[in-house]
Amino acid sequence: MAEASIPNKRGKKSRRVRLEDIAEKVGVSLSTVSRALTGEKGVRDDIRQRILEAAKEASYPMPVAVAGKKIVIAASSAAMIDYVRNQFTLHVLEGARDRAQALGLDIATRPVADAKDEQTVLEEAATDPDVAGLLFLTLDDERMLAATRTFDKPVVLINGDDPHMRLSSVTPCNRSAAQLATDMLLDLGHRRILFLMRPGRRTIERRQEGFWDALRHRGITPTPQMTVTVDDWLPELATQAITDRIARTGLDFTAILTAGDSLAAGAMLAIQQAGYRVPEDVSVMGMDDLPQAEFLNPPLSTVHIPMREIGMTAVELLRDLCSGVPALPRRIELACHVVERRSVAAPAAGR
Repeated sequence: MAEASIPNKRGKKSRRVRLEDIAEKVGVSLSTVSRALTGEKGVRDDIRQRILEAAKEASYPMPVAVAGKKIVIAASSAAMIDYVRNQFTLHVLEGARDRAQALGLDIATRPVADAKDEQTVLEEAATDPDVAGLLFLTLDDERMLAATRTFDKPVVLINGDDPHMRLSSVTPCNRSAAQLATDMLLDLGHRRILFLMRPGRRTIERRQEGFWDALRHRGITPTPQMTVTVDDWLPELATQAITDRIARTGLDFTAILTAGDSLAAGAMLAIQQAGYRVPEDVSVMGMDDLPQAEFLNPPLSTVHIPMREIGMTAVELLRDLCSGVPALPRRIELACHVVERRSVAAPAAGR
């Protein structure tokens, strides 16, 4: 939170003025002060004026108004593919647009397939005075991240992060989310659990790390045989991977945790096609909680990822960075929770 010095009677700096000080002086809530200073809607004109005057008297660093400005969302190829296939990107964008509208901001979405596309977006945004900042959606390619660090307007990553913490980001708590799901399976008595994933992105690798965390906490050493990988998020690839596993080693597992709901749908089909039942013979747990999860047979137990809230929070963070108040880069991770349906149960007796 930004602060400004309040001089004491001897003219020396004593402490920093906070938003709470302004709120107390004007007699309004902290959220009202925040909305007034950032130009957000929903504050009466007379109250806004009193807040601005109080902030000026206290030498509070005034944020730059961003209402009426434009935010560019640069969506990576992975995000656009997901937009077509599933609803994760769709819900993130809906949340971002809703919050931007409430803040008086416009949003423009641009696809970014490669470094050339990214450079074009950066150049256009840099020369457009109406663009306040950039949101990069589902991007963690190191070469592309490097180009954004020299951009002279604020940048926030959505569903991705900068390992060097030079850029701010908003993601779900991927590692703890996977640990929650694994803990649930372990609590039910499962010990032979597969983790089905598509590698290549840090956010997904953190889900694998959460899986390992839970196993190690229970004294189980993760092995390479416990991870099954596919080349894409298509359900049919998950079906083929689990079918091949059963053909090769038999049913040497009692549960599957997948890094995404689409892979869970394919895994369930493979188990059923092999003549086994979900969850009586094998439990299946997904991650994302996409709308179609509850319509699978059986309905899929999964980890709810707050997709809309991710988009909303990213816009709020970018708004704060655009306000002109100095702030360090930060990584915001939103909490997730398990949604229990009918695809998970205790392992069958004797297994």
